[in-house]
Amino acid sequence: MNPYNPYAPQQASRTELAPDSVAFLRKVYAYMAGGLFATAVTATVVASSDTIMQAFRANPMVLYGLIIGEVLMVFAFSSVVNRLSTAAAAAFFFAYAILNGVTLSLIFLVYTASSIGSTFFVTAGTFGALSAYGYATKRDLSGLGGFAMMGLIGLIIASVVNLFLKSPMIYWLTTFVGVIVFTALTAYDTQKLKRYAAEASPGEQSKVALQGALMLYLDFINLFLYLLRLLGRRR
Repeated sequence: MNPYNPYAPQQASRTELAPDSVAFLRKVYAYMAGGLFATAVTATVVASSDTIMQAFRANPMVLYGLIIGEVLMVFAFSSVVNRLSTAAAAAFFFAYAILNGVTLSLIFLVYTASSIGSTFFVTAGTFGALSAYGYATKRDLSGLGGFAMMGLIGLIIASVVNLFLKSPMIYWLTTFVGVIVFTALTAYDTQKLKRYAAEASPGEQSKVALQGALMLYLDFINLFLYLLRLLGRRR
């Protein structure tokens, strides 16, 4: 490891990992898969309840409250994870995944269930390919990650502005930019986790794995939502 520049290209070229590092990455993907499963089950159950969906229709502010709650939970998780036990940190992560499932249940009001399912599988394939690239490539992706983060900031600003303008042009622009940003972040974050795997101490690995799982979970969910705009069939 280069102690002066952890982003140096020679770090990215390390494809051989110690057994502990491989176990770390397995934990990351296991937690992430568990979170996606919890989200999918919750979204399906909530969407099948006419009472809950009617409540969402009658009270649009509930959706905004859920979104704000999710954002606060992400920031809170990053701030307190090191002070929590592994079990508490895992419970926090899965609580977030379940809350996100409640929010995502609303996509069933907009898109057909078959197109949601097909887009999920397209997202899974795309995510898997990009994550494999981020793991295997010898290229340093830190520059790509910086570019993607700048794009993410612009994407958030444009999306907030379009809540008021309701411009179809901005909608589609943010859709294409969103797909590009989260494909780039998937590859970059995977490479970053590979470095974390080599650096995390055995006692920290479970908590760091949960942080990594949340990072990849967010990449997957956002990529799915932007692809759904392109591929989803509206009701």
